[in-house]
Amino acid sequence: MIHAVFPLRALILTAGALAAVTVGAQSARSVREPVDEANPLVGTAPLDRADLLGNAPPPGEPAYSGQTSPGARVPHSGVEVAPVNVNIELSYPFGVPAPYHYPNATMIGFTAGGGPTYGGWAKPFFMPVVGDWTVPPAYTRVHYDKARETAAPGYYSVELDGGTKVELTATRLSGLMQFTFPRTDRAAVLVNLPRAGGTVEVVGDRMIRGLSTPGDRDVADGPYFIAEFSKPFTGFGTFRKSPGDNAIWGIGDKDVEANRRAIAGSYAGGYLKFAARDGATVQVKVAHGHSYAEAEARLRAEQPGWNFAGVRGAARAAWARLLNRVEVTGGTPRQRQLFYSTLFQSFASPRLVARKSETLVRRGGEASVVAYDRYSPVPYWDTARNQLTLLELIDPDLVAATMRSELETARERGYMNTSFHGDHAVLMYLGAMERGIPFDYAAAYDYLRKNATDTKGPRGYLDEYAARGWIADIVPEGNPSPPYAGGKAGMDKTLEYAWDDYALAQFARRLGKTEDAALFGKRGSNWRNVFDRSTGFMRGRTADGKWITPFDPQEPYYNFASKEASGWSNLWLVPHDVAGLVGALGGSAAFNAKLDAFFNTPYTPKGICRDCTGLIGQYVQGNQPDQHAPYLYAWSGQPWKTQRLVRRVLADLYGSDAAGYGYPGMDDQGSTSSWYVLSAMGFYPVDPSTPHYIIGSPIFDRVRLTMGSGKVLEVVARNNSAANMYIQSATLNGRPWTRPWFSHADIKAGATLVLMMGPKPNTGWGSAPSAAPPSASGGVQ
Repeated sequence: MIHAVFPLRALILTAGALAAVTVGAQSARSVREPVDEANPLVGTAPLDRADLLGNAPPPGEPAYSGQTSPGARVPHSGVEVAPVNVNIELSYPFGVPAPYHYPNATMIGFTAGGGPTYGGWAKPFFMPVVGDWTVPPAYTRVHYDKARETAAPGYYSVELDGGTKVELTATRLSGLMQFTFPRTDRAAVLVNLPRAGGTVEVVGDRMIRGLSTPGDRDVADGPYFIAEFSKPFTGFGTFRKSPGDNAIWGIGDKDVEANRRAIAGSYAGGYLKFAARDGATVQVKVAHGHSYAEAEARLRAEQPGWNFAGVRGAARAAWARLLNRVEVTGGTPRQRQLFYSTLFQSFASPRLVARKSETLVRRGGEASVVAYDRYSPVPYWDTARNQLTLLELIDPDLVAATMRSELETARERGYMNTSFHGDHAVLMYLGAMERGIPFDYAAAYDYLRKNATDTKGPRGYLDEYAARGWIADIVPEGNPSPPYAGGKAGMDKTLEYAWDDYALAQFARRLGKTEDAALFGKRGSNWRNVFDRSTGFMRGRTADGKWITPFDPQEPYYNFASKEASGWSNLWLVPHDVAGLVGALGGSAAFNAKLDAFFNTPYTPKGICRDCTGLIGQYVQGNQPDQHAPYLYAWSGQPWKTQRLVRRVLADLYGSDAAGYGYPGMDDQGSTSSWYVLSAMGFYPVDPSTPHYIIGSPIFDRVRLTMGSGKVLEVVARNNSAANMYIQSATLNGRPWTRPWFSHADIKAGATLVLMMGPKPNTGWGSAPSAAPPSASGGVQ
């Protein structure tokens, strides 16, 4: 059925409005909507087939899952209320704090933190307990049955062993927990801080508050928290946890003090007792801020009363409005669940960090009152490749607000935000311009240009890149093996900067800056400086121009020249000039042979590569550098291979585990999810700074995407099935379509793409050289 589309708006409702939403939701619950298909548990499990997983972590260390969270949140909210069943400080290596891992079945606590993946990094934990937990040694991990765990957009619930039911929901900047205790005279809620510490204070008989020492990921949320309870507690005190064996927090015999109201330090906590002889339901409202007053103001504005069902209903309605923008027909139940679950997870970033007129505090400690809603820094290395394009299609207003936040941050700091190796903010700004999103692009360009020219800015080793055309690498002493050899990742940075520079050249050209366009256009060819024709791979070079040896393209973490990728993966990191790469490899036939080898050469790990998961040959779906590679056959005359590979990735590398929740690797703020969403719909942006989409092979009979403009793009796949994965012919708006790509200009007024599918490749469709997508070496895009 076709669902009405409503504008996305702030979720701040009065108690009466919350009740109205609840009644409306209950009356319509008999109709299954996209929001009913989405399961936030999808993404929390690893793949379970060794041939697909690839990564072999050390004993005792879990394999990478999507590291998503099943917690309750609303779209792009600043708070997620989430279960925590792993010790985020000890269980995952190298600062990757995933609070939840589906295979685990013991709960540490529940937290209202700063969003998916990183929620709870420095926030208090809440844990309902029954019995005499004060008798040491006590551990507050509680086992639970997976069959009694439920997650839906805006809601999470679980029944713990012992009979306590926990339910979670959220608004934009506050969380709500509901604990339903069994009949007991020993019910309590423990509230404690993690290792970072801080202070905890019991206030009156309904509130606990505190100041948590913020980590880098949480500073924008505010270190102060307030938790208000719906019922008065009958007793209170303080305690202190300490790490024990197997990363279990314990409570020692001198760590509990009754009737004490305040405690400070690492693992400090307070406990609150409740009367529950006949069973009791206790609700807890939680908010954070840069002062107690700000945290309390958020609570009063977003949750003026006590109405769990109302808040939950409003959260569901917000997700329904968003997910209803994409309707699919056909496919299997598993495919529909995966589609709407990945669409849900695609909205993990950005998140709201301050509302208009609130205080925003940056990592350096500077504070200011913001003139409009501000969003979290964009993780460009991850999300600029696909997730931001999805947002540009579905929610351009959010993208405009994000660009405004990023520009304001640049004005405050002097440079545009960047992340990891590249400088990919330009991909977002140019991509948004190409898709017609109104903005002051000239103002953004000034900072993007400064990033690309000021050697004191965020681009690492920009001086040598600008002077030499590549960034030299240093062979570490002893040439250490993976996974974490030291180095500059110069080859990787050269490739990423070349991509950024070419996009910046197109940006400059559109603004009439011809000299800049020429400068950055030339730098866009710098990828050729790290391409070794003798091996047919990208390679690191020393300062004198020599190729770094030894070289093995199967090295899973060739970390002194690249990062999170092998030589095989980085070979394809030229999305702006695929035609140039085709030529460099010797033409279409040689390019196709190399790309075939990439997908067929067995993965032979020579060390730990935690990010190398979700494999097809050397292809790594679980990380960003080569996720566009299946679509490159569109440039070399064999788009049917793209169609076959896309179907294989969708079928094998998402949800193919026993639980059906597995991801090929880390979701990285919605990027791995967005790959699934776009590919399942039938198209993908290999270079998101351009307006071009490469056609793949949709898994649904019909996709109806209502774009932010209100115009509708329909992708219709006739005679579609698991076997009929190949495009036989196509029409766009009733006209024959022989290109394996289309432009945003082709769909911005609304469009219908009809694909006739069949069981065998039509090697003639989309294969003519003239049908290839635009590329830097093929003229201006």
